Amino acid sequence: MLLDAIRSVWVYVNLLAVTIALSSAVVVCALLRVRGPIYDWAGLAWARWMLRVSGTRVRVIGLEHAKADRPRIFASNHQSWFDVFALAAHLPGPYRFVAKAELGRIPIFGHAWRAAGHISVDRGDRQSAVQSLDEAAARLRRENSAVVIFPEGTRSPTGQLLPFKKGAFILALHSGVDIIPVAVSGGRDILGKHNWLVRRGEIVVRIGPPILTAEYSSATRDALIARVRSEIQRLLDLSARAARQDGRPQP
Repeated sequence: MLLDAIRSVWVYVNLLAVTIALSSAVVVCALLRVRGPIYDWAGLAWARWMLRVSGTRVRVIGLEHAKADRPRIFASNHQSWFDVFALAAHLPGPYRFVAKAELGRIPIFGHAWRAAGHISVDRGDRQSAVQSLDEAAARLRRENSAVVIFPEGTRSPTGQLLPFKKGAFILALHSGVDIIPVAVSGGRDILGKHNWLVRRGEIVVRIGPPILTAEYSSATRDALIARVRSEIQRLLDLSARAARQDGRPQP
């Protein structure tokens, strides 16, 4: 317990320091209208540093499904803030996260978040939310990039999949971009919701084959949601079975 507490303080000190340093660099570059890979590099460096200082190992399975040769929408479950670090450090870029608007209001970090091209969605304002999704769709096509969305909308405190919100699927259907299901396991054991202690551990990222949105329409959106949710659950079950066979803690 004492070692976990010491590690946790060390992790939070690093989180504060590296977030301020890299966010400030991104904001300055944006003000100076600097172009180039600095924005993507900052996110990658931030995620890798946090994984390193926390002693978190990441294992990625199915990376061949995530080729960066076309626009992609990654739809992932969400159990821990460390899911973000694991995905940001290992998904092939460029990519942008879509998250709740509150992140964009954090001092310094929020300015850097927007400057780097990440998308904030205000769930309390439907018109604004639709506009943000339209912006994400335009960016996908223009940059041939990817977006990462957590359809549950928040971290699951139990690890069980929560109901999916519609934003990711509206974006997929409007843009015509396929959805790549992702299951992230292990993050809750490192830092779960309503917990502050950071423990050492391993995160397993399983990436499934793309789900073709051309097979769906606005009228069959619910069927698309059900299929993506089912595929993420299948990937989570694979990770749970593998953990049992290896004698590791189950996700």
